Amino acid sequence: MELLKEKIRQEGIVLEGGVLKVDTFLNHQVDAGLMMAMGQAFAELFGEAGVTKIMTVESSGIAPAVMAAYLMSIPMVFARKRKSLTMQSDLYSEKIYSYTKQEESEVTVSKKFLEQGDRVLIIDDFLANGEAALGMARIAEHAGAEVAGIGIVIEKSFQAGRGKLIEHGYRVESLARIASLDGGVVTFV
Repeated sequence: MELLKEKIRQEGIVLEGGVLKVDTFLNHQVDAGLMMAMGQAFAELFGEAGVTKIMTVESSGIAPAVMAAYLMSIPMVFARKRKSLTMQSDLYSEKIYSYTKQEESEVTVSKKFLEQGDRVLIIDDFLANGEAALGMARIAEHAGAEVAGIGIVIEKSFQAGRGKLIEHGYRVESLARIASLDGGVVTFV
């Protein structure tokens, strides 16, 4: 997706440890037009996959996921990182490790939002080691749902995530694939 790549080139900041900061348009401030374009790209990529629900993890995946859900006329559900007082039982939970935050979180989805027979499209902001996507896939499978595919906004192809997801049999589509962040320069696949 050229529009996304150009935004990364112009506004992305490479930090130490293989981290790409994109807070000007994705994970702090949100560029709504870009989110709609990404939603359209995901809707086109997975339009024939029989998707009945889109799932993401709060918070940075919500904007592109909700745009895709809107364009596909299906619900979007997000896995929560913190349980509220209203979310104490009837939950699917999985532990996931965040490469960027260097911490493990337990994410939860209410059982009433995922059903047996659902075909779930998982959308996430970044793919590094694949832990968030695998955790969401396990939640979908606990519900008796099928993972129709995994849509990634930005993939760090130099890390192991894509291989792990494909090894598990998942279809992976990424809007921008980064080959390297060496020397503080973003190089695309």
